Amino acid sequence: MSLIEQAAKRLEQLRQAGVELPEEPVRAPASQATTAQPPVAAAPVMPPDPPKPMVAPATSALTVLNLEAISASGLLTPDAGRSQLADEFRVIKRPLIANAMGRGVAPVPNGNLIMVTSALPGEGKTFSAINLAISIAMELDNTVMLVDADVARPSVLNMLGLPPAKGLLDVLQANSVDISEVLLRTNIEKLSILPSGSQHPRATELLASDAMIRLLDDMASRYNDRIIVFDSPPLLLTTEARVLASHMGQVIVVVNAENTAQAAVKQAIATIESCPLKMMLLNQARTSQTDGYGYRYGYGYEK
Repeated sequence: MSLIEQAAKRLEQLRQAGVELPEEPVRAPASQATTAQPPVAAAPVMPPDPPKPMVAPATSALTVLNLEAISASGLLTPDAGRSQLADEFRVIKRPLIANAMGRGVAPVPNGNLIMVTSALPGEGKTFSAINLAISIAMELDNTVMLVDADVARPSVLNMLGLPPAKGLLDVLQANSVDISEVLLRTNIEKLSILPSGSQHPRATELLASDAMIRLLDDMASRYNDRIIVFDSPPLLLTTEARVLASHMGQVIVVVNAENTAQAAVKQAIATIESCPLKMMLLNQARTSQTDGYGYRYGYGYEK
């Protein structure tokens, strides 16, 4: 009997006698022995990324004009019937559009930039600027942007029944603000509005700044398919309107037929002597046929 067999027999005898013996670990046969490997930490299971929300393309919200209220205030609306006011502005806008689109008597640099001003306040320049813009928007082939550049006394939004909004001054004082961010699209399909913007203590200085000049140059080239109408400050109150006029292709001076002194008109025209194309619009002119009031219009080239 071998030593292993003897040891196994002795262990069996001890177990039968009631002696508790420690259990030996079970050893795998040599042929099945494997080299122990260090434990490998399992990679954490990350939850799947949540689906990204769909982002709609950035578009300016539609600003709804109350066309009935606008019409009741005496302004033009696209859906209004034939009227003397509508006919007069058809006559007024025709040469302006021709010059803006390069179809005039002679080429007009920045012809698509049209400034509406006056010698003094209260002559009807804002009323004329709004009506001109709406009349141009009624064209089949033209779109128009109306800019409230009378930053000291803005009134375009108020006359259209709209609340104050960011606009021109915000673009001028913050380089990060683009015109498209503050431009108001309206329910008059081809009309958009650039408000005067947030009030600023140096608003008139901003209007005469280099930033404004760069903005005008950019607008003239970027929107060369669009006519841009500026409601500007009066010419005899500040110098900003004169600076603005020097960058316009066309300037309209509104004159109140019943109130504006001839000397004031001559002085206002003299301040924009260098502008190549100046026009005059006679507001509140009494007509002999109907004994009412209307507009008269004239224009000429500076030689």
